[in-house]
Formats: sequence, C-alpha cells, structure tokens
Amino acid sequence: MDFNLKIGDLVWAKMGSFSYWPARIVQPGPDTPTKPGTRECQWVYFFGSKNYAWIVNNKIEPYVECKEKFSKVNKTSLFKKAISDIEDFIRNQAEDPNYSLQHDVSIEEEDAEKSSEKGSEKNSNKQTPKKTKKAAPVKRQNSDAGSVRNSSSRATKKPRTSSGFEENGFSDSTGQSVGKASSFGISLEILNRPSIIDEPEVSSVNLNSNLELLNTKNITASRKRFGFIGLGTIGSGIVKNLINSGHKVNLFNRTSEKCDDLKKQAENDINKAGLVNTYITPCDVMQNSDITFNCVSDSNNAKAVVIGNCGITKAGDLLDSEGYSKGYVEMTSIDPQTSKDMCEIIKSKGGRYLEVQVQGSKSEAEEGSLVVLAAGDESLFFDCQSCFKAMGKMAFFLGEVGYATKTNIILQLMKGIALAGLAEGFALADRCGISSKDVLSIFNLTNLACGYLSHKADLIVKQDFKHAEESTKHMQKKLQLALDLSDQLKQPLLMTSTANEVYKHIRRMGYDDHDASSVYMRVRH
Repeated sequence: MDFNLKIGDLVWAKMGSFSYWPARIVQPGPDTPTKPGTRECQWVYFFGSKNYAWIVNNKIEPYVECKEKFSKVNKTSLFKKAISDIEDFIRNQAEDPNYSLQHDVSIEEEDAEKSSEKGSEKNSNKQTPKKTKKAAPVKRQNSDAGSVRNSSSRATKKPRTSSGFEENGFSDSTGQSVGKASSFGISLEILNRPSIIDEPEVSSVNLNSNLELLNTKNITASRKRFGFIGLGTIGSGIVKNLINSGHKVNLFNRTSEKCDDLKKQAENDINKAGLVNTYITPCDVMQNSDITFNCVSDSNNAKAVVIGNCGITKAGDLLDSEGYSKGYVEMTSIDPQTSKDMCEIIKSKGGRYLEVQVQGSKSEAEEGSLVVLAAGDESLFFDCQSCFKAMGKMAFFLGEVGYATKTNIILQLMKGIALAGLAEGFALADRCGISSKDVLSIFNLTNLACGYLSHKADLIVKQDFKHAEESTKHMQKKLQLALDLSDQLKQPLLMTSTANEVYKHIRRMGYDDHDASSVYMRVRH
C-alpha cells in the first residue's frame, strides 16, 4: 500500500486469510472496539455484508486501482452483492456529493436511541421521545449469503454489543474480536469460508520434458506391443517415458484429445514416429497389444475397463495370433478383493494378470523415478521389465495377487496421516502468530524433514494448491481403502479414521482436484 488513507476512501480490505473485500474507511463511533495491537489500523465498513472491522493498513488497497485485480477472486453471491453495492454507492455519490450510506444512518439512529434510553433510566420523571426506525425491506437471500432476519420481527430490541463478530467467529490475525454484527442480522459465515481463488491446473504432456534421468538408464525397449489405458495424473507421465524409451504404445483415454496430442508429438519426432497409435475403446487396445496397462481413477472405472460394454474381455479369449496368453497389468489404486476378482476374470479368458501399484507423485512419474510394487503372474512381471525400468527406479515382486495393493494401502495411510499432521502444525503456528516461513526453515533443519513433507510444507506456506501432485480426492480414496481393509481384518485405525474425515471435509469445500496439501485449508479454517 503506497497511498494515504483517510475517512471516506473506497478500498479493498483483507481480513486474515479471507479474500479482499469491497469496503469503505469510516469514522469510529463511541462504541467502536479498541484498536487491536499497536499496528496502524482503519475502521472499515464492508459492503454487501454490512459489517465493520479494524483492518491493518498493509491489508488495504485502493478500490479503483485494484478493481481488476480483486473483483474476480471470489465467486460467492455475497461477494457479487458487495461489488454491486459499492458500484451503486459510487454512482449515487457522483450524482449527489452529500450522499451517505443508509446503513451508517441507521447506526447513528440506533446510537441516538440507545443514549435516549440511558437518559430515561437516570430520570424516570423525564420522558424522552423515542425515535422509531422503519425496518428496510430485506430480500430473501440464497444459502450462500447466510441467514437473513428482519429486525422488525423481534419483540424486543437486542442491545448492540462490541462482540457481534465474535459470535460469528470473525476475528483479526491476532485472534481478537474486531467488529459489530450488522443490525440486519446478516451472518458472517460466508466470510469465514476460505475462498478458492485458483482453479486446479490441468497440464498437457510434453514428450521432451524431464529426460535427464531416463537418458541415464540405457533401456532396451521390448519388442512387444504395449497398450495403455488412462492418461491421468500418473498415467500421462508413465506413457511419456514409455514412448521416449522406444516402446510401441497403443493408447485409449476417455478424453481422446490427450491421446491425439501425444500421437501428434511422436509423429513430429523422427525418432518416435510410428511408436504411438490411438484407439476408441479399451477392447481395441487389448486386441492390438501383447500387454495392456490400465491406470484409471478408481475401482469402478477399473471394472468398467475389464467387463464394461467395450471392455477388454469383449475381445474374446486373451490370446495372441500364436496362441500365447496376453498380459493385463492393473495399475489403478484398488482394493485387494477387486484385484483378485479381476485376476479370475482375466485368467478365465486365457490371459495373465499382474497388479502393479506405484509409489510417487506426478513429478516422479514424469521423471521416471516411481517405485513399482507388483504381484501376480511372475512371467508377466519379467516381460514388463523394460517398462518398469522406464517408469521407475526400482520394481519389487511381492508374490500372489493382493500383496501389492495391501502394501500400497499401508504406505498411503502413513502418507495421508503425516500430511494432515503437518497441516495442523502450520495451522497452530499461524494461530500463535508465528511466521510459517520461520517454522518451515526450522522444520527443514530437523530430522523430521524429508522430500515429501518438505515439499508439502512449502506448498502450505505459499498456499499454492492448484498444481496437484496428488489430488485430495485420490488421497481420501486411498484412506477409505485402508479403512475398508481394516474392517475386514477387525484392525482399529483411529488416526486413519480421523484423517479420512478431515479429507472428506476439504473435498466438500471444493478442493477435490487441488493438491492434497490443501487439507491445510480445512484445519486452518
């Protein structure tokens, strides 16, 4: 902020971690709460919600100059109403320089009424005329705007107190109550919800990115034809490394544009031309491949790929032209029982089945540094060695079907609980007034620090959740798989149950496709 603040200025004011809100600097009244702390503050009136608060100077920006910057950071109906109200005020004041806020006038009348009532208590023989305020008509608001009451419906007038915002849990960054509730009774619940400013980023696959590690592996590509179904967060990175290492890949994805884009990139490179083909159904991929990988979002989609209308089993017997069994590799994060059921289906069609679970994030998938956990048909595991070498730094064969999925669930359980604990720590530091950047610097010097938690802590400090390494919905899904497994084994998982509820809540707040570190927004707010 590099402008002089004065009474009457129209501004954008920011309360704590909430988004900037249209406001006006006003003159404090006799009942205004004391300024919090020793910092320079302004008494601010918020348009739309019609509430007041002390706001520190460095959280105030000029309205006109910053209109384009802040007018689109919030999509709630109350925020849109606030924009409309401040624009109406600007127009009215341009027509009449003496125009003032109706809400300010009503507050002054209430103060006069209150003083009159106090005078009547001191001198019962003296009659003081009482000013009657006609209640302004209040339009019914939708659920986003909170609860709305008409003040005239109350039998007796509730005295105004200096802790109106405290009842709604609205305080400044020091935790002190900072304002009065509106005489119109508009709830501040909408202001207490963290806004989602950034949409999650959806990046395209670039075949020429992150090739350093892959080039050091000296991979000899298998001559077999490999199918790949699912180009999501992990799948797209794996396919990129399969193509760059010289494997022939047949692709299917529900969004065909991703497949077409990869094929176009491959055709434009003389070393990769002819390596990529695209098909319109999973069945077509299976028919034209020796080994097919499936990497979709959840168990239901995985089942649809196998037994759906255009699933791989519609190709008939899973045998190649020479009568050898085709291979099917399930890479989706699924529960052990579903994996066993699919294994039986594949084997009944003459095919071979391998469950593969990978440990790592989106960036590790793109770099080719995943950890591969496999179980099932051992011959198929060895047939896929060149693929595993392209996608990861180590591949483990764990035995019969079910062991890879169970191991993956256990590791994801640990990761989810650790991340929720990390978020709670930073939320507590923020409430204590301790700099999150200082906490992060100290954290990285301790033996608590590891690549995963340090990276997530950095995202929490920056509150940059749109670059999803692992989405919130996938993290919560894996915790639910752990709870389902615990039910079968009658093993209590108290911490997992609590963490699962926290992740479910942040998903309900709209952070499904953001990075899982956005769980901080739930524990903080």
